[in-house]
Amino acid sequence: MLKKAVKRGIIIIGGNFFIKEVASQVEQKLLELYLSAVNLAAFLLMGMDKRRAQRGAWRISEKSLFFPAVLGGALGGTLGMHLFRHKTRHWYFRYGFPLLLVLQVAGLTWWYGVGL
Repeated sequence: MLKKAVKRGIIIIGGNFFIKEVASQVEQKLLELYLSAVNLAAFLLMGMDKRRAQRGAWRISEKSLFFPAVLGGALGGTLGMHLFRHKTRHWYFRYGFPLLLVLQVAGLTWWYGVGL
């Protein structure tokens, strides 16, 4: 009887570990999808605003350009800024986007380094 209980306990503990591992993988995939989406949004917004600027059309506000970068899309915003050569003269874009990128990379490194 004790042997069965021990085996069941091991199965439950092993099953619990498996569930936590699967949950961790799902969380990581969701984070990857989120970061991909927000970086793509930041990149595309920079391109759209550059195109609107060239045509003299209604522009996207600077707050709207910064918003996805603050939410995790600093890489996409920085790449878009340099690729489209847009907002590179504004110090808060020139230094703000890369600073946000460094902070976001440091945060992710810490988060996964600590193992949360």
